[in-house]
Amino acid sequence: MSKVLISTENLSKHFRFGKSLFSFNEKVVRAVDDVSLEIYERETFALVGESGCGKSTLGRIMLRLLERSSGSVKFKGQDIYALDEAKMRALRKDIQIIFQDPYASLNPRMRVKDILAEPLRAHNFGTTQQIEARCKELLDMVGLRPHLINHYPHQFSGGQRQRIGIARALANNPEFIVCDEAVSALDVSIQAQVLNLLKDLQEQLQLTYLFITHDLSVVRQFADRVGVMFLGRLVEVGTTEEIFTNPLHPYTQFLISAVPRADPHQRNRVRPLLKGDIPSPMNLPNGCRFHTRCPYVQDICRSTEPALNSHGGHRAACHFPGLQISETQMAV
Repeated sequence: MSKVLISTENLSKHFRFGKSLFSFNEKVVRAVDDVSLEIYERETFALVGESGCGKSTLGRIMLRLLERSSGSVKFKGQDIYALDEAKMRALRKDIQIIFQDPYASLNPRMRVKDILAEPLRAHNFGTTQQIEARCKELLDMVGLRPHLINHYPHQFSGGQRQRIGIARALANNPEFIVCDEAVSALDVSIQAQVLNLLKDLQEQLQLTYLFITHDLSVVRQFADRVGVMFLGRLVEVGTTEEIFTNPLHPYTQFLISAVPRADPHQRNRVRPLLKGDIPSPMNLPNGCRFHTRCPYVQDICRSTEPALNSHGGHRAACHFPGLQISETQMAV
């Protein structure tokens, strides 16, 4: 077993709004609520779930791009929220992020050489000549020609822009990178190229990834372990093989059943259909947060929130883990 590189313990982020001079009714959105996880050196940990479940917020808190509400984040055993500004600035060389939208994450007024040089200058990389040489090296690492260093972002395709974003994240030789929906804005063929690039870079540079996505078809080919989030909570954690072959939480079962299959013979296969009310993140239900839509719901689910318990190394937050959806709960 590899060493733990980064971990969270009871990490939460609550957004408060609605209170003003004219209203005292403050509302709270528990975007991330009491999340504890460990990511090991040189692994790819995929974080999956529907839009709005808190995946991206969790990734940003782990990099201290957003401040936590409570809990801790430890990088190599050191609580990053206990660091002062100078030490946190130095640590940022080791923890980086690749953003979702390659069109919005690059400054359109800056040339590629300036985009890549900015993090190098921030951490006193070297002379102007050394920085320019490093920028050309970074472009070559991500499969772009070094002579493109004087181009602007609008002169590149979406896939090329994302490669520039990857190069920027690699500038100061980080150890941990959050890939926040890094391929979701790209065409399928380009997705495969970028994923292969990320995999090659991981092996070459011994990187660790937190790969945030809602696309489970990508996860199966790319990740070592998977964490499933629902309404700010981790509901299941396991190896990729365990998650796909033996999902314990009903929410995970529904997610996997919704993955399209490239087999025309399965076009009319029977798939589970989610019913019930969708919970509001501003008014969470008592007990299990999934109970309003769960086919196995019992009284205990409505009153007691399940803990993320271990089931042979595979963890699930469910009172009745491993139950399989019956045909009466299916719909075409």
